Amino acid sequence: MAKVYLVQEIPTDKITGEPKFDLTPAIKYGEIKTMFPKLRQMQFTPGPLIIEIKNSLKDFTEEDYLLLYGDPALIGVVCAVASDITNGKFKVLKWDRIQSSYFPIEINLFQK
Repeated sequence: MAKVYLVQEIPTDKITGEPKFDLTPAIKYGEIKTMFPKLRQMQFTPGPLIIEIKNSLKDFTEEDYLLLYGDPALIGVVCAVASDITNGKFKVLKWDRIQSSYFPIEINLFQK
């Protein structure tokens, strides 16, 4: 079964403790694996974090998905590492607020 790699944990409501966004619609694409806690940020020396990203994505395949939520710098590096692992082919889940669902986008960086 495919995995959905959530870049960063969804923040929670301070009163209820519930996540601010419902990830339930993403479950149909695979088991959700959260890569980083909500407060994690890219630092001025990104080397150690890049190693963590590579470790988190060590089992990533073309069948898996990225759910791009969180620090934009983290998202950028996660996409770059995923692309490196799969030779430029990876999938992301994009939220459609009208249909209240995610839909997959297949990316092939080397497609002409």
